[in-house]
Amino acid sequence: MAQAIIQTQFNLPGLKDLYKGKVRDVYNINDEYLVMVVTDRISAFDVVLPKGIPYKGQVLNQIASRFLDATSDIVPNWKISTPDPMVTIGHKVEPYEVEMVIRGYLTGHAWREYRSGKRSICGIPLPEGMKENQRFDQPIITPTTKAHEGHDEDISRDEIIRQGLVSEKEYVQLENYTRKLFQRGTEIAKKKGLILVDTKYEFGVKNDTIYLIDEIHTPDSSRYFYLDAYQNNFDNGIKQKHLSKEFVRQWLIDNGFQGLEGQSLPDMPESTINNVSERYIELFESITGEKFEPTEAEDVEARIENNIKHFLKKAD
Repeated sequence: MAQAIIQTQFNLPGLKDLYKGKVRDVYNINDEYLVMVVTDRISAFDVVLPKGIPYKGQVLNQIASRFLDATSDIVPNWKISTPDPMVTIGHKVEPYEVEMVIRGYLTGHAWREYRSGKRSICGIPLPEGMKENQRFDQPIITPTTKAHEGHDEDISRDEIIRQGLVSEKEYVQLENYTRKLFQRGTEIAKKKGLILVDTKYEFGVKNDTIYLIDEIHTPDSSRYFYLDAYQNNFDNGIKQKHLSKEFVRQWLIDNGFQGLEGQSLPDMPESTINNVSERYIELFESITGEKFEPTEAEDVEARIENNIKHFLKKAD
């Protein structure tokens, strides 16, 4: 199995600052471009696990790149180029401090909230008697705050506008884009025999234009079910097989960790790491319908840095 890339520290021309997120290292080049390196780090319950997952960064970056291209007629997006399998370079825009989460089914966080007795999420009422993984009559939008540290928090549309995080006019547009993107993602998934269960989108603004930013429809930001097995599994109370990192969350839960105070991260054995890597490759092939081609190099970090510098030199 290839080495996982969990840290980068590139010396790039025009570098103004470097932001390290849970998974992505983002280099600001002259306040003009953002160079996003999708590492092999993996997070769950808002905690970054100490060990990386080989090929995960390539999988996420290549899926996101494809979906950015496939939705560019709906909303402008930040992507300019993908000079390396683990890198996207794009416009630097001012991000909104909210994430637009949209859910077609009652699962994951929403189900955990519902199971605990809550009958509304982000100000949206939920009916009694729903079951795990049940389809909503219409997808619901359940935004979250965009935490730079710690947990993202559910927030209602009214609270977003009241706090001035997004103006009402802009928020209406964000909801409109969110629904259209989810519909496009749902249609593409159906052709691959999948259900796009839920996902999140991030947006920003530059020169009064709203841009879709970051990633889209990847297994880190989205949850997929297999279409042919869904109804039978739902009718018979059988767990759905997730095409998402839900299986990583479940492994952590099974090993006594949900990100709660006082809990310690379990050590993920090599066999589990390899299994997770294989699942990410399976996700890529299921979602794109293409064979995954692992990009090898003797020194992956040097390859990435050289490819970035080559793009920047041409763009200068």
